[in-house]
Amino acid sequence: MSAAGGQRAVRDQSSVRPFQVDVPEAELIELRRRIQATRWPERETVPDATQGVQLATVQALARYWATEYDWRKIEAKLNALPQFLTEIDGLDIHFIHVRSKHDNALPLIVTHGWPGSITEQMKIIDPLTDPTAHRGNASDAFDIVIPSMPGYGFSGRPATTGWDPAHIARAWTILMKRLGYTKFVAQGGDWGAVITELLGAQAPPELVGIHTNMPNAVPADIDKLAFSGAPAPASLTADEKLAYDRLSSVYAKGIAYGFQMGLRPQTLYGIADSPIGLAAYFLDHDARSYEMIARVFAGVSEGLTRDDVLDNITLTWLTNTALSGARLYWENKGASFFAVRGVSVPAAVSVFPDELFPAPRSWAERAYPKLIHFNKLPKGGHFAAWEQPKLFAEELRAGFRSLR
Repeated sequence: MSAAGGQRAVRDQSSVRPFQVDVPEAELIELRRRIQATRWPERETVPDATQGVQLATVQALARYWATEYDWRKIEAKLNALPQFLTEIDGLDIHFIHVRSKHDNALPLIVTHGWPGSITEQMKIIDPLTDPTAHRGNASDAFDIVIPSMPGYGFSGRPATTGWDPAHIARAWTILMKRLGYTKFVAQGGDWGAVITELLGAQAPPELVGIHTNMPNAVPADIDKLAFSGAPAPASLTADEKLAYDRLSSVYAKGIAYGFQMGLRPQTLYGIADSPIGLAAYFLDHDARSYEMIARVFAGVSEGLTRDDVLDNITLTWLTNTALSGARLYWENKGASFFAVRGVSVPAAVSVFPDELFPAPRSWAERAYPKLIHFNKLPKGGHFAAWEQPKLFAEELRAGFRSLR
């Protein structure tokens, strides 16, 4: 195979093994049985979601999951893609790897978050690898690598401590080099944003830039104030105050799951043992995402479908990775979710309006000394690649264009 633009080389076949998904039918039958055997609590005592995920939403999800949802559809979509396993630091890492048909495609590694999986990024594969089929230019093509984080999906579950976000970032450099890439860019949201930005702080010579849709750009002093619940400083601009108020709300009301998993992940046996327990826990990620998902299960057409939501939950259930995924919060050792990481490479930022907080340009310019792209989008939320794949793909093309 020729090395296009010096970016490709022959894959090391001895260390990268093909992978296919093949779930035994008995596991799907047992999943449906467990859903139908759910012991339900009474309805919440308030008319809104202030007590958590509402009974009507979860019961609508359960009915569809047990009677209509078909796992084999997403299994077939996964198996239509090139999937692989490779061992890094003693752990099997699963990943999708799609090479573009276009010459000089820019290698890109995209990292999902919690409570996510590789299913989040599947909608962006074709627009990024084959831009000409989506009204784009061949010069904007990417080779795309989408790994399952350690402890998530089809990757191995760590049996020892140490797989923190910085370790994962180092592993991604090993992965990209193992695939023959001497130049690559990286993208992430949620935990993927943390990992991508740590990769940008590590700045391996092969990494030429990053893109984030959850910018960890909050100044340290602002982050501490927001965490404490203090009023917004009077010196903030209007954009900064909006971000501060949203961030304060997230810390006060929005990430109880993060504190639970950060302190006591092993206690969460209920989400490993109950499909409905897992589904409810996953739906309660953030208020705006939950509102959208609740509308989906009430029959409203949104960026996500019922199958999208259940593909992700079912993947976690079938791989029994609820707790191994939760331990990533514990591994983070109490570090801030949103504070500046020290990125030194060129960085592109896309701000979706329903993200946990809308990062202002002023913070982004301070957090990323080599800011090459900043854009506020008209719609989309925390799971942007999943919800708005067209806008997301356009952002990646624009964000990385100057690095080709």
